[in-house]
Amino acid sequence: MPDPAPRVISLPARYYTSHEHYERELDWFFRRMWVHVGREKDLSRRGDFKVVSPAGESLIIVREDEERVGAFSNVCRHRGTRLCAVDSGTFGSTIQCPYHAWTYALDGTLSAAPGMDRVEGFQREDYPLSRARLATWDGHMFIHMGDSPGSLATQLANRDALFRDWGMNELVVGNRIVYDVAANWKLIIHNYSECLHCPGVHPALQKLSHYLSGENEPAEPGVLGGRMRLRDGIGTLSMDGRLKRACLPGLEPEECRFVYFYAFLPNLLLSLHPDYVMTHTLWPRSVGRTEIVCEWLFHPRETAQDDFNPDDAVAFWDLTNRQDWHVCEEMQIGLGSRGYRPGPYSHREELLVEFDRLILAAERMAADDPHGREPYVPRHVTGPGNVGDNDR
Repeated sequence: MPDPAPRVISLPARYYTSHEHYERELDWFFRRMWVHVGREKDLSRRGDFKVVSPAGESLIIVREDEERVGAFSNVCRHRGTRLCAVDSGTFGSTIQCPYHAWTYALDGTLSAAPGMDRVEGFQREDYPLSRARLATWDGHMFIHMGDSPGSLATQLANRDALFRDWGMNELVVGNRIVYDVAANWKLIIHNYSECLHCPGVHPALQKLSHYLSGENEPAEPGVLGGRMRLRDGIGTLSMDGRLKRACLPGLEPEECRFVYFYAFLPNLLLSLHPDYVMTHTLWPRSVGRTEIVCEWLFHPRETAQDDFNPDDAVAFWDLTNRQDWHVCEEMQIGLGSRGYRPGPYSHREELLVEFDRLILAAERMAADDPHGREPYVPRHVTGPGNVGDNDR
């Protein structure tokens, strides 16, 4: 008989219901870590842009030229007017403030400032748009709003080699759905990181991949994940389980028998299937609300086909997503009850335990560095004992 698993208790309710704690988390995870902001292929032409809002900030992500994508604060350097009020589009050759027509090149430099020619000492080069750091990994874009970030590779635990076979840089978006979920962002990651709930919540998923087939990898700081085996005769996760597209060209036959699920903190959930990749990008909007952008990525040889149809994969995961969002919302309601007390984790919820330990580690570091002077690099809290306490 296996050795008994240590008893580990979940976190108190305040970690999911306290507005003060939520604001601190935005600083720990979204202002001091690399944050996923979408796909580089979304910005294929010069001037293409999207606006994202991490941790209450508004940033413009724009294609500056063929080689470079930049990230800038969505704020004019003149008097603070918001530059761009739409979510996406294409600029011409410049970005212009709608108030006093200060005009910026796509690289953020100020090219025109009407009425400033007689202001003593005014130099246009002194007033570029405020730039945030931007880095890419296999087609995914990440931004960092801190002054001295660590490397993106370190935060990703150098996982680039593990997922290279999927060729994500080549994939294109076949569909996108945006969900508004009345639950704390951490509950979404908890739900994603275990399948103990799958038999009761996801009967369609259970028919395609048995929940006990899950194999978690040892957690890395900031990276949680593992894989689940497809049942015999099942080709992919879709409404009927049949493989209607070819496996992605870089995959070995054994890789096509699994679906890989990884959470890259703070906000990218990466699901790698034999024939497509699905991403969830989490945007916390309040302590009890999360916006989730879900995208289905396919190989361009498939999307170029006249009969390309992603509905089998999209419909399956839209159903599964909504089932997950429902139980997360129900948990958010329960956590707000006076009757809630932290409970014990199952031995099959070990990734949740590791995530909770990272949250506690961030809290400790913030206590030592309350002004956010150092970049946050997730580190495990050692020891198998209780994570939470007996408080609400």
